[in-house]
Amino acid sequence: MKTRGFSVVDIHQTIADWAAEDRPFALAVVLQATGSTPRKAGTKALIDSSGAIHGTIGGGQVEAEAQRQAISAIQSRCPLIFDFALEGNDAQDGRPICGGTMRVLIDPTIGDHIQAYAAAAEARRLRRRGVLLTTVQSDPTVRVRVRWFEGDTPPGDIEFPPVDVIRAAIAAQQAQLSQDRSPARLEGLVEPIVPAPLLLIAGGGHVGQALALHASLVGFDIVVIDDRPEFVDPSLYPPGTITRCGDIAGEIEHFSIDQDTYIAIVTRGHLHDKRALAACLRRPAAYLGMIGSRRKVAMIRQDLREGGSATQEQLVRLHAPIGLDIGAQTVSEIAVSIVAQLIAVRRKAKV
Repeated sequence: MKTRGFSVVDIHQTIADWAAEDRPFALAVVLQATGSTPRKAGTKALIDSSGAIHGTIGGGQVEAEAQRQAISAIQSRCPLIFDFALEGNDAQDGRPICGGTMRVLIDPTIGDHIQAYAAAAEARRLRRRGVLLTTVQSDPTVRVRVRWFEGDTPPGDIEFPPVDVIRAAIAAQQAQLSQDRSPARLEGLVEPIVPAPLLLIAGGGHVGQALALHASLVGFDIVVIDDRPEFVDPSLYPPGTITRCGDIAGEIEHFSIDQDTYIAIVTRGHLHDKRALAACLRRPAAYLGMIGSRRKVAMIRQDLREGGSATQEQLVRLHAPIGLDIGAQTVSEIAVSIVAQLIAVRRKAKV
């Protein structure tokens, strides 16, 4: 069967678009994944009437089964759920041997939920938080309802899943499945929609360009600031990158920075770096890094402290010299070392 890919970020918009076009397709959603599995709860893929899959729920036999089931579901217009065990005992026999299990919903009734998916897509575009609630009732037939609410507070009219499950999923920023074993056989998938982390790159030179490329590959939204028009040409950066031309420190001061914002200062000189750093130190960024030798970094730290622009406490959170120490030498290697550090901070690893 054919496979086509698209960005995970835009899958909700793709769902809404396909539903609006009245295309025959089914949505495959991982409701639950236990043990070792290739994908986790909330992972989605679209399967059209030919069986071609757009996106992935993990590949291999579980995906092949989803494609097979989707063709039948599209024809009958009836949602279904199947469980798949990845528990082969021999890597030579072709069966998956991860050891986990996956519970997958195949839903061909997406047109009934277009408003919820369109709202989720709009929230992603505007970098707003919200929650998709997919409720499945399996008695006597499988019926699906999808709701959307914005923010972190569940509406008062939600009867299932329990509010504590919804709040736990929001706090963990991870999809969670709640199951009701009563005769109604209800299942509720709670999917927090959280903005992609935003990387603000101060400096559009060679390192900034390489950093934008590598960071976009691991899911960061990118904004690049430089005071030279030729270095904010959108053609230099991955699609979707926002570029701003102006005084770097001034642009940073007027930029909305929150706890989803990561900042990398990689300008063309220490004076630009120092001014950009001073503009960042009092902002609630998730990460703040600055390029430079240890001597340059030490001098900038001292100048900011002695000039009253920064306190020692504010400078402690600065990652400088920027990036993990992997012996990077080339521009691309330096960019990789920075992205590795961004991932470590984002995933709360030790750095």
